[in-house]
Amino acid sequence: MNRLIIILLLLFFFLNAWSKTIRVGKAQVYITIQAALKVAVDGDTILVDAGHYHEGNLLVQRSISLIGINHPILDGDHKYEVISVKADRVLVQGFKIIHSGVSSIEDFAGIKIYNRHHVIILDNILEDTFFGIYTQYGTNCIIKNNRLTSYSTEEQQSGNGIHCWKSDSMQIIANTINGHRDGIYFEFVTHSVIWRNISQNNLRYGLHFMFSNSDAYYSNVFAGNGAGVAVMFSKEVTMENNYFEENWGDGSYGLLLKEISNSTIYNNRFVKNTTGIFMEGVSRVQLEKNVFKENGWAMKIQASCMEVAVSKNNFLSNTFDVGTNGSLVLNTFANNYWDKYEGYDLDKDKLGDIPYRPVSMYAMIIEQNPPAMILFRSFMSTLLDKTEKILPSLTPEDLKDDHPFMKPLTL
Repeated sequence: MNRLIIILLLLFFFLNAWSKTIRVGKAQVYITIQAALKVAVDGDTILVDAGHYHEGNLLVQRSISLIGINHPILDGDHKYEVISVKADRVLVQGFKIIHSGVSSIEDFAGIKIYNRHHVIILDNILEDTFFGIYTQYGTNCIIKNNRLTSYSTEEQQSGNGIHCWKSDSMQIIANTINGHRDGIYFEFVTHSVIWRNISQNNLRYGLHFMFSNSDAYYSNVFAGNGAGVAVMFSKEVTMENNYFEENWGDGSYGLLLKEISNSTIYNNRFVKNTTGIFMEGVSRVQLEKNVFKENGWAMKIQASCMEVAVSKNNFLSNTFDVGTNGSLVLNTFANNYWDKYEGYDLDKDKLGDIPYRPVSMYAMIIEQNPPAMILFRSFMSTLLDKTEKILPSLTPEDLKDDHPFMKPLTL
């Protein structure tokens, strides 16, 4: 083992002995980044002084570190992809990248990684780019601490902030994304982590999964997006400690789940969304220790869902707790707290002695006849719900929480 360590150290010092630092700037030998890229070899570092650079497309074809000092501006002049990474083990750090080209045929980006591994995109500012940071066939890449802002008002004229396609083992960490079509987009991405990002005020989704398995997203904030967050046609997805806030609109959800399976939704906050979670074609999903607060609908679970377990969640001040479109119930609700529960606890075990039925008769009527919402909070709607509790007829008989908590859970 000691011999191996010595060999690796010698190799490291040998490689560093041959690497060099190339300076770019008005007072340097190299005035343009393009000139520095032409002479750079694997292992070199290019340091770029502050300034405004109009250099078209910068093509990185060596395993180098490209580092900006005081965020030099790389301007795509609305014509070019600004940085194209076509080498492994590249670092791009500390630039302000603006005005990439826009095309309906080609996916121009501020920074694009082409079929490469171990690329790091760190501490950059991207403004007014079509796609922000784009990875295709990327492996073991890190995209961290970048700030991405787009100003488009139409989805067709805007790409995604961070876009990953057919990639594996990606780390998307602590980025801030505003104003793009989708904040973060995964398609055919596996074994990857999205952690501590803020994705807000995007035109469509704050986060969008398609055909992406064995991924996780933790401790992110998704706020004020056009349609919330969507996880579709995926499996083995872990969703934990995220905030889904103020995603309002007719087709908006805090979280939209469509055709996903074998996944967990744990300790998230769904606050002030049109619908906290909408589920369709979902199977074998665990929802535990989440908070649903001040949503229009806390949860809509369609009859196409099965083996969904909803337990130990808090439902607080939602207009409707649960909605569904059928009478068939293949899911379980157990030991949640419901602020609308009017039961009792005679044995003092902190659990209600009678079941709570979270689907009201009025909610069923609204699901089938949306114009009936005009009767909300009227005497008629209250009378319907009270009557349904005494003589259940429309609401699904088996959709109930047999032993709800009497007080909110500490989560």
